[in-house]
Amino acid sequence: MSQSSFHRALKKVLVHEGGKVHDKNDPGGRTNQGITQRVYDAYRQSKKRALRDVFLMEDAERDEIYRRQYWDVIKGDSLPPGVAYVVFDGAVNSGPTQSVKWLQRSLGSLYEGTVDGIVGELTLTALRRFEDHDILIERIIERRMAFLRSLKTWKFYGNGWTARVNDVLQVGQAWARGSVGPAVTWHDGGNQRALATDAKAPPAVGGADVVTGGGITIAGGSQVINEAKQALLPLAGDGGLIDSVVVVLTITGVALTLAGIGYRLWAQRKARKLHEALDPL
Repeated sequence: MSQSSFHRALKKVLVHEGGKVHDKNDPGGRTNQGITQRVYDAYRQSKKRALRDVFLMEDAERDEIYRRQYWDVIKGDSLPPGVAYVVFDGAVNSGPTQSVKWLQRSLGSLYEGTVDGIVGELTLTALRRFEDHDILIERIIERRMAFLRSLKTWKFYGNGWTARVNDVLQVGQAWARGSVGPAVTWHDGGNQRALATDAKAPPAVGGADVVTGGGITIAGGSQVINEAKQALLPLAGDGGLIDSVVVVLTITGVALTLAGIGYRLWAQRKARKLHEALDPL
């Protein structure tokens, strides 16, 4: 990839990032053309320049930040056309480490290293061996979407993120085939930061699995029912009301136990899917 490839990809990213934003729901905070105040402050400090509002950022500063903080980190000049853009856009939106992990996971068995979010020789070797970049890009996008859905901020920005990622998919696959690709547009909410720190909490799988309407946990409710049944058993055996109550209590206890098991399995499955989507180190 060349210097012009960086600017070609940056042009698309800047459309999706939009202009100046200050959204209280955006974890990135005050942002200008996709550059947050925190990132801009770090850049100015590295240049030994006085800190100032990111809304005053110059275009030359913006381009240097994108190259240093994102493109160079993902080794964009070493990635194939299309793939470089897709990983670059993901890096801007969710951080370079997260985006590279999507790439490494998507390489499947061809990647023999640790999924660490760092583009090293093993990542580049696997890329050279992965022949169908259309499929690779599709896999990266699928992992990115699973990650986005795992965030609490999905309820605010899910539509915008989905539209943006769909654009990235189409352009990335077109560039991988040597085509120009479609134009992209700005989507409301698509420029908001999507960070693992905003992940949804996994459902509880402890002893108090679910609280019933009466405020009794499934485990606790089953115990109470069992105690009541044991107290009534000495009085049962005449086919009357006591027998009917014991039967009802038995069925209810079994139902609560099965509900507890079912909930626990569901919660474990949800927690596992969340962990896979977030792909922590």
